[in-house]
Amino acid sequence: MTTKIIHFQVNGKLEKAEFGSDCSAEEVTDLFRAAAEAGPHHVLKMYNREGTVMKISPRLEANGRESYYRLEVVASDLQGVAKASDLDDMEHRLQQLEIRVLQDVGGTPDTMSELKSHVDSFKRKLESVEHLSWIGLFKDDNGDQRLAMSPPKPRTPQLSSQEERQKVRRKFLNISSLQVTEEVRELLKTPIFDNWQWEEAEMLVLLQQMFTSLDFLTAFHIELEVLQNFLFEVYCHYNNIPFHNFQHGFCVTQMMYGLIWLTDVRNKLGRTDLFIMLTSALCHDLDHPGCNNVYQINAQTDLALRYNDISPLENHHCAVAFGILAKPECNILKNVSSEQYRHIRGGMIKCILATDMARHNEILNRFRSIQSVFDFSNKEHKEVLMNILLKVSDISNEARPMAVAEQWLDCLLQEFFNQSDTEKQKGLPVSPFMDRDKVSKPSSQTSFIRFVLLPLFSELIKLFPCLEQHILEPVRTALEYYSVMEEASRDEEAPTKP
Repeated sequence: MTTKIIHFQVNGKLEKAEFGSDCSAEEVTDLFRAAAEAGPHHVLKMYNREGTVMKISPRLEANGRESYYRLEVVASDLQGVAKASDLDDMEHRLQQLEIRVLQDVGGTPDTMSELKSHVDSFKRKLESVEHLSWIGLFKDDNGDQRLAMSPPKPRTPQLSSQEERQKVRRKFLNISSLQVTEEVRELLKTPIFDNWQWEEAEMLVLLQQMFTSLDFLTAFHIELEVLQNFLFEVYCHYNNIPFHNFQHGFCVTQMMYGLIWLTDVRNKLGRTDLFIMLTSALCHDLDHPGCNNVYQINAQTDLALRYNDISPLENHHCAVAFGILAKPECNILKNVSSEQYRHIRGGMIKCILATDMARHNEILNRFRSIQSVFDFSNKEHKEVLMNILLKVSDISNEARPMAVAEQWLDCLLQEFFNQSDTEKQKGLPVSPFMDRDKVSKPSSQTSFIRFVLLPLFSELIKLFPCLEQHILEPVRTALEYYSVMEEASRDEEAPTKP
């Protein structure tokens, strides 16, 4: 078994962790929880010297003392952190209680002896290597402070999807009251946020943070428990497919949240419109089956038949969203007026239907036509802008750092290839940009960036010049990156001259 050594800084001290290659992700996380003196429900993040979040897992790259990582608790409840001094205090109080009982009754009752036994047992577990805790560090043979990893625990059987969801729910509720750090709250407002470093339960907490920070709970009289039920149901209604999954829904919502702050539309649009945009972003791909509208129509699926070939997926996403809201325990709109409900429902339907790429040019041209005379007090202008902001959020991966964006491209191509494989198998027309035999990674992006992203983003920047550095420049960089890659690919394929 190979051993990996990680140097990291936590609470201002440089520490060293050591674990074997066969350790599980849970064991490695527990190891760093001990170093940060964090409780079992706190959220930890590891950063490299450049400030990039590193995934805490057995795959964490080993490093030297000079290239140490930085370990932080990014969501915490200071009242819930256990310390060794707390346990000592508990023992002292128990001893005082025992003395008083001895004075009063002349002996130690069985109940008192049992209680002492439980406290002693608990302390031994916390202080042992086998039961890692957040009590403190352990010393190795040469006296250096470091973290020791316990032997691997037996692997648990694979959970069913229902069991996995309930596990996510339990963790979400356990950590939902934690305080998200200021650094993470600010990062959430930017396109550089890295979704890959957050678990699903943690993403639910961050979504709760978004709804809370925009003051939606107060404005629409939403009970926190109802919001949590709603967020969890949304999570449950995203399918486990390569791209259009819950993580994508989260990313689109996070980008929308960032645009709301970066453009300052939170001071230019009403609270209801902001609510429509954020909630539409969260719900815009609910129950996506992994095949697009063209496939639905060509295969004459139930969705295509139900919606008469008119934006079948987008209509379905809307229907699922309002199906969730129809559940009393999830209805975050139950305390709004009838007029507000109609406005929110109508706005969400328009926003989500606008994400159908078949309507891309229609919506972009409408936005262009009002660009020079745009008026935030004009209802039609605001509706078009809301549609544009959701469209931008939906296809904004290339505005993110390359390390984040490229993983999303791999996921998208996998979903595309799965669809084209099915189309070939069923004898349906094959979408050319999805055919694994014809599409390459760079070629798929250069066309998409040139003809879809740049025109759309450029129009939005005319209204909000501040967005150029945040979304347009990264997309231009991505185009250059994939253009070079595409050119290199052509050179490799070109026949050599004799």
